[in-house]
Amino acid sequence: MGGEVSDLVFAKSGPTVILLAGLQGVGKTTVCAKLAFYLKKLGKSCMLVAADVYRPAAIDQLTVLGEQVGVPVYSEGTAVKPAEITKNAVEEAKRNNIDAIVVDTAGRLQIDKTMMVELKEVKKAVNPTEILLVVDAMTGQEAAALVTTFNIEIGISGAILTKLDGDSRGGAALSVKEVSGKPIKFVGRGERMEDLELFYPDRMAQRVLGMGDVLSFVEKAQEVVRQEDTMELQKKIMSAKFDFNDFLKQTQNVAKMGSMSRVIGMIPGMNKVHEPVGLIHSLKLMK
Repeated sequence: MGGEVSDLVFAKSGPTVILLAGLQGVGKTTVCAKLAFYLKKLGKSCMLVAADVYRPAAIDQLTVLGEQVGVPVYSEGTAVKPAEITKNAVEEAKRNNIDAIVVDTAGRLQIDKTMMVELKEVKKAVNPTEILLVVDAMTGQEAAALVTTFNIEIGISGAILTKLDGDSRGGAALSVKEVSGKPIKFVGRGERMEDLELFYPDRMAQRVLGMGDVLSFVEKAQEVVRQEDTMELQKKIMSAKFDFNDFLKQTQNVAKMGSMSRVIGMIPGMNKVHEPVGLIHSLKLMK
């Protein structure tokens, strides 16, 4: 899995071009928007590029997702070749001083020659800073052959694992790094835009072993709870003034951290504990 965190590489001059590749159904289009959301958190201006000209709803889907995260979407319809669309998008980004563009490419149900030729044309046209292979974590060890083929054909710079919030614990993570020698840069752990996270090899190892992920738990808690609120809560508990309103607020904060099963899974020794169905139902009713 590698030993260190591998973040995105940014271009020294001009817009950073991030090309996403992968099979159909792995969640590339959604990952584009999640990646844009991540880049915005870093203070980078971003643009999404609709270069999937085959799937009818791909452009519309990317447009909707772009609106959700507040970034523009560049599209030229379905009659223009992906390489030309991407090249024009880079020029558009230069004119508007955009820091990074994320390119959504077409997927296939299986690897074919046409797909690889198209990706090579896009790569040649824009010389992307990053080529990231989006892999479904649920494929497990079958990811090995997929990663090998893409790396040989187009030369990936890293991988993004999606659907890691399901039953998979990261078996695909082991094969991606072992076979390609390329780092896993991000993992997708849920449906929300903020559920794309940097990949920490040591934390993944702990999850695989059922040891939880305390550091991620703390980081998630810090994202949803302000320091002032924490201090106020501490005072209430110490003075025996903690009431049901405070309990409700804390429960809602936990819900903001992601799915209940995911939060529980971060706690050491709790990976086999069943979800508190009653609490989850109550939280849904309060929304």
